[in-house]
Amino acid sequence: MDTKILLENGTNELEVLEFILADHSYGINVAKIREIIPYADVTPVPNAHPSIEGIFMPRDVMITAIDLKNCLQRGKSEPGGLFIVTNFNKLDIAFHVDSVVGIHRVSWKDIIKPGSTISTTEDGISTGIVKMNDKLIIILDFEKIVSDINPDTGLKIQEIDALGTRERNNVPILIAEDSMLLNKLIVDSLKKAGYENIIHTENGQEAYDIITDCKKKGTLKDHVQCIITDIEMPLMDGHRLTKLVKSDDETKDIPIVIFSSLVNDEMRKKGEALGADAQLSKPEIGRLVQEVDKLVFK
Repeated sequence: MDTKILLENGTNELEVLEFILADHSYGINVAKIREIIPYADVTPVPNAHPSIEGIFMPRDVMITAIDLKNCLQRGKSEPGGLFIVTNFNKLDIAFHVDSVVGIHRVSWKDIIKPGSTISTTEDGISTGIVKMNDKLIIILDFEKIVSDINPDTGLKIQEIDALGTRERNNVPILIAEDSMLLNKLIVDSLKKAGYENIIHTENGQEAYDIITDCKKKGTLKDHVQCIITDIEMPLMDGHRLTKLVKSDDETKDIPIVIFSSLVNDEMRKKGEALGADAQLSKPEIGRLVQEVDKLVFK
């Protein structure tokens, strides 16, 4: 299956791969996928997390295999099915699924953010729900799944301590991040690093509404001197936000840092084409602070 369908930059669309697990439909952003391969025998790892099936080495690259059915508390997968081999946060991981249905092109505007009845702020592993052909597809938070298995793959907050004592400042920073847990961690990390004037939003649309409102009031410089944005977000993604900001003469000089698990070679090229000033993978919170320093104090 071709998982390299090209999307134009900044159109606020994504490709969702629909797959089946225990007779239910789930989805993953195609941008995370390296390839889809038939199930292969794996070597069990002693004392590993219950959701880790083991490791295998296709083409001499060691990959960890995760039993997604076990992660979702839907039993244990049997040999067979498929591996969705992914790459995000600089990790190569294969997720064991029953079967693959196909790829759907959807707008971020059509993705529904799960309510509190479906997923709690910190415990939920669904980033959104999309309706396709009278069927609901639950888009899973694969970063959350992996960080629950191994917390060391998440934001490395200790990197902030390594920066040493820093002066406080009032540079206004606008953040767009839909994960409430990551949103809080990024805000806390920036405040610890000295940045006290922070506005945080849950998606690109909320961030752009603030920018638009500040433009009308003539207060843009007072409230937005740097933007930090995720890529994957409902309503408006980070690439669309970047395109809107960088194509407007009033806002094009505001530095934008894309901070996302999806920063690989292909996505980096897209970000550069849209005018992003810096692009970092999510574990690199220390580098995020250093890049913001460079951009706001240059």
